Amino acid sequence: QVQLVESGGGLVQAGGSLRLSCAASGSIFSINAMDWYRQAPGKQREFVAVVTSGGTTNYSATMMGRCAISMNDAKNTVYLQLNSLKPEDTGVYYCYAVAGPNGYWGQGTQVTVSS
Repeated sequence: QVQLVESGGGLVQAGGSLRLSCAASGSIFSINAMDWYRQAPGKQREFVAVVTSGGTTNYSATMMGRCAISMNDAKNTVYLQLNSLKPEDTGVYYCYAVAGPNGYWGQGTQVTVSS
């Protein structure tokens, strides 16, 4: 089992930045990759970024160039730096951990970007 707790969300003006964190606990040795997803009001949850335990990263086309995902050396915390935020980036941002055949979601953190 892996438990995930996100933090760092909040209200920010358009053009601003936020840094989200996701702390993992439990069977963290089994984590292969950690992702960030987001869900805007009335829309489906969508992929934002992923970092593997080996350090490989990938980003959605929408967020490419405006965000950066990283993992700490202990491989128990993943960060998502969000820059040049737009009102359409508003939503709940979720952390997702891939551990073997299993996937685990955090509870999400709200990001609200005002125009």
